[in-house]
Amino acid sequence: MAERILVPLDGSDPSWEALRFALDEYDAADVVVLNVINPMEGAYGADAMGGDYWEGWYENAEGRAEQLFEEARERAGDRGDDLVTVSETGPPGRTIVDYAEVNDVDHIVIGSHGRKGVSRILLGSVAESVVRRATVPVTIIR
Repeated sequence: MAERILVPLDGSDPSWEALRFALDEYDAADVVVLNVINPMEGAYGADAMGGDYWEGWYENAEGRAEQLFEEARERAGDRGDDLVTVSETGPPGRTIVDYAEVNDVDHIVIGSHGRKGVSRILLGSVAESVVRRATVPVTIIR
């Protein structure tokens, strides 16, 4: 059975590098590209703007995910048609780990901005959260 590699994709340079790495290193594997829609991003604006804002924000987030998936297929070249693309909603770190556990993922390849010091403490690190909680190997790409 082929390996199943999970690549969380948020459109950042490190996440694109993670996809490139996964495609290069695991040429015989099934690659799953996961975009996580973080409801906390929309919740802040929804409080200030009202309920209609949430619906519009969520639709925009889903549209952005589809654009990322389309670009991922293009960047994958010959393997683009074979990519599995999935969008999930939730806190990013937890959602990535949960998806990996429920869907028999063998390895996670995730991009990281490599923040240090105060910015890392204030912003947190999805990659660090995934490394700590995942039950499968994780490769971090910077």
